[in-house]
Amino acid sequence: MQHYDLTTLPNGLRIISEDMPSLHSLSVGAWVGTGSRDEEPVEAGASHFLEHLLFKGSEEWPARRISDAFDSIGARHNAFTSKEYTCYWGRMRDAHLDLGVEILAEMVQRPAFRQDEIDLERGVVLEEINMNEDDPTDVAHEQFIEALWGGHALAPPILGTPESITTMTRDTIRSYWARRYSPKSTVIAAAGRVDHEHLVSVVADALGDWVGEEIGRTLSTPEPVATVAVRHRDTEQAHLILGGPSVTRDDERRYSLFVADHVLGGGMSSRLFHEIREMRGLAYAVHAFRLPFTDAGANAVYVGTTPTQAAEVLKLVRGELDKMIESGVTDEELARAKGHIQGSLALSLEDADGRMNRLGRNEITGMEHRSVEEIVAKVDSVTGRDVIDVARVAYSGPYVIGAAGPFEASDLEEFVQ
Repeated sequence: MQHYDLTTLPNGLRIISEDMPSLHSLSVGAWVGTGSRDEEPVEAGASHFLEHLLFKGSEEWPARRISDAFDSIGARHNAFTSKEYTCYWGRMRDAHLDLGVEILAEMVQRPAFRQDEIDLERGVVLEEINMNEDDPTDVAHEQFIEALWGGHALAPPILGTPESITTMTRDTIRSYWARRYSPKSTVIAAAGRVDHEHLVSVVADALGDWVGEEIGRTLSTPEPVATVAVRHRDTEQAHLILGGPSVTRDDERRYSLFVADHVLGGGMSSRLFHEIREMRGLAYAVHAFRLPFTDAGANAVYVGTTPTQAAEVLKLVRGELDKMIESGVTDEELARAKGHIQGSLALSLEDADGRMNRLGRNEITGMEHRSVEEIVAKVDSVTGRDVIDVARVAYSGPYVIGAAGPFEASDLEEFVQ
């Protein structure tokens, strides 16, 4: 049974919604199919800079009017930027859908790009970059991604660099917006108490006259090599990420990988947590994670530990990866992982925000819209053999380490061999 409604306007803009009639609120988002991977070098950080600038509004809806309007109805609103898409969203009473759509439509269609506001927001973005630079966990993640995908469109940081943001001109930002923002690259997603026909009517009035073509993006498969990238920091803790290439976002083996990831480092019952924290007391934080994109994927393990223990921890991580490749999971681990994944999925979709994000993300990235029941069935069908097979793809290297701490790259090179 289809759990959503989807309509495409004549100008190519897509509208997708899911009705949750028991609620008295809704979440609505404007999803644009552009992110940091779509930027030219001179535009590095433009997607995220635009996310800030669009809240400065249009000529008719300046920033203060937008914030006052959202505040006056008790709404929450924000935005986020990724490597492949940008989303502007609001959560409000269902009675205020029309106003929410009107504001989002003004923001994405008619940004003012006032020079004084660009200059002010430039400072805000630079402070955000500085804040990330002060967080060694963020630094380690950026080091890992750059080492894994250096030279590929996925490698540059979403925020850009201090140099690129400082020198970015109004014309550069406006040209990027004109090239990447169009009805054909945009999805309006809503979930909560929402009537789809009314939503379509409201969106058509606000965005139906918007014109522009979708420019698309160039896809290519990166070819990682074993690498260590370290940002030397005199910190009390070493932040380590070890991983390598894995499956893409739409690979059907992802359900088996969900199971493998959970058993390896998905919670307090995971192998890495038990071995590194519970049995040896070598770390407070340790977990496995996945980076799925259209043309590439990665799986990795993060650990924060005392620098003198880094070698021991990395040996343990490599050992657990090898064990997963060789023998997979036990029947008990398989059952526990399935239960966790299915339960977490249900909990994540209990509110309108979770449903809207799932609809919008899947539609903007071209993923199939599967119901909770369909996903549960996919997870249920995973076998122990499936886990071993996908582990051999996702955990076999070439290994890459990204790190922040008081050591050099040469100190860690043995762990990527």
